[in-house]
Amino acid sequence: MSTGVVDLQETPAVPPTDPGGDERLGYWIAGGLLLFLGWGMGVVANLLLHELAGTGGMTLVWLRITSTLGPYAWAVVGFGLVTGAVGLGLLLVARTAPKGPFVLPGVDY
Repeated sequence: MSTGVVDLQETPAVPPTDPGGDERLGYWIAGGLLLFLGWGMGVVANLLLHELAGTGGMTLVWLRITSTLGPYAWAVVGFGLVTGAVGLGLLLVARTAPKGPFVLPGVDY
C-alpha cells in the first residue's frame, strides 16, 4: 500500500478569488469617519458645548459642562485635531490610490 505525497507549497490553502472590490472605498469611509469624529465631534462640538454652557454651566446626561476648558476638554480638542488630520490623510490617499481590487502586497493573483 503506497501513500501519495502532496507538496503543500504548490497548492494554496484557499484558492485565489477575484474580490472585485475597490480598496479606495475603505479609505473614503475611514477618512470621512475620522474627520467627522475628530474635527466634527472632538473639536467643533466640544468647543460649542462649552460656549453654550455659559457662566452657570449645564448638565448633559451625567456630564457637568462649564464655560471654562479644563484639561480633559483640551485633551479632547488635541486628540480631535490629530484624528481629523489622519482622516484627511486617508482621504488624500483615497484620491491618489489607483482604482482596482484589493490585493495583498507580495501575493501573485
